[in-house]
Amino acid sequence: MERSGTIVVTDGSETADRAVDRAGTLARALGVGVHVVSGYAGRPSQMSVSNDEEQMRAQHCVERAQQRLTNYGVHTETHVWPGNPAEALVTIADEQGAQMIVVGNRGMTGARRVLGSVPNDVSHRANCSVLIVPTT
Repeated sequence: MERSGTIVVTDGSETADRAVDRAGTLARALGVGVHVVSGYAGRPSQMSVSNDEEQMRAQHCVERAQQRLTNYGVHTETHVWPGNPAEALVTIADEQGAQMIVVGNRGMTGARRVLGSVPNDVSHRANCSVLIVPTT
């Protein structure tokens, strides 16, 4: 699959702002769009009040990131995914033919580094380049 040049970035949570900003800077420089992705707990078949709240939070995060990316003048699309955030990022990147996934390094230290984290999972599963941005 030929990579289209788009960039996929994790959601706009506070710790991901630096990753979103880096994706915006790169997208503007390269003249490409950004797909903002947020995963949340649960699957559609497990719908409950708590899953609805998680979905609403995820939607809020991608909208926040989309607003942030507007300042960079880049085209954005948002994706809210019911399930594992790393799976969401990799799947959307594959579906969009993205050239890069940008994630923050949250969870890359201590036990989570060994047991797994979103950036760690993405870096091992992605079929495109991965940029891990310091977020702390």
